[in-house]
Order: sequence, then structure tokens, then C-alpha cells
Amino acid sequence: MSEVLTPAVLEKEPLPGDLAIWFFIMAELLVFGVFFIVYVFVRSNNIELFNTYQLELHRIAGVINTIALITSSYFVALGVHAIKKGNTKLTGRMLLLALAMGAVFVVVKIWEYSHVFGAGIHLSTNTFYTFYISLTFFHFMHVMMGMVILGALYWFVRQGKYSAEDHIGMETGASYWHMVDLVWIVLFPLVYVIR
Repeated sequence: MSEVLTPAVLEKEPLPGDLAIWFFIMAELLVFGVFFIVYVFVRSNNIELFNTYQLELHRIAGVINTIALITSSYFVALGVHAIKKGNTKLTGRMLLLALAMGAVFVVVKIWEYSHVFGAGIHLSTNTFYTFYISLTFFHFMHVMMGMVILGALYWFVRQGKYSAEDHIGMETGASYWHMVDLVWIVLFPLVYVIR
């Protein structure tokens, strides 16, 4: 029988990683949240414009990127699970697979940007593209930072810095990467799909 989630039970399960990362994640989610609220407000006053230009986006690219980030987060979660069991080899492999999925996201997003910018579209083309470029590029930079973090985690695992007893750094980096994934899961339907 599963335990009821009471305050006493929750105290047994602390947040994964360092507490500081959770303040950072909350701050980042607040920034993205404000961005999303402003997007929805402006879109509600320009529905026809947003619907028209939204159709120019490559939804398949967005779907590929969604699958890549969700898969990457899955590999990161498997890596955290493996390090908790003391399996550093599996942890390293999972981090490399997560990085590979992150690289898929980056390549697809660069291809998408090359198409947009190649068509002469830029921040001041119209309100939709101002939001599209700003939101996706802000997220893109978070993906790049997350990949640096995953690369550092891989290096530390290879150096034997994490173990079943000491893996807070691994959980901290994983928490950041999951935040990046979560933001995209909201951003993708909001910008690419919802009409």
C-alpha cells in the first residue's frame, strides 16, 4: 500500500539537487511565464495575424524537437537513476544519449532559423515573428547552456566525482535540463499549434 503524502512523508524526500538550483529554476520559469502571458494577451488582440503567420512555421520541426527533448530528459532521468545505483558506466552512456538528443534539437532549430532568416524574416517583420524569434531563441540559449551542463556532468562522471553516495551535482544538472524540457513542452503548442 502506498504512503499518503503528508508533510512528514514529504520531509523524507527532499528536492533533488542543490536548493540553489530550485531558486534559479523558479526565477527562470517566472520569466518564461511572463513571456507566455504577454504572448497570449498580444495574440488575443491579433488573432488573424498570429494564425496566418503561425501556418508558416515548420510544425514537423517542432514535433521533432519536442520528441528530442522529451527523449533527452528520459535519458537524463535514467542517468540519475543509474548513478543512485552506483552504475557510472550506464550514467555516462545515458548522458551521452541525452547530449545527442540535445544536439538533434540544436540542429533542427538552426535549420528552422536558417529558413526563417533566409526568407528575410526578422524580429521587426511583424508581432508574431517578434514573439516567435524572441521566445524560441531565449529557449534555444537555455538548451545550449543545458548541453554545457550535461557535458560537465559527463566529464565529472568519467572523473569519478559522482557515486551512489554523492550525486547531488548530477541531480542539480538534471533538474535544470528537465526545466528546459518543461518550458519547450509549453512553448511548442503555444506558438506552433494552438489557434
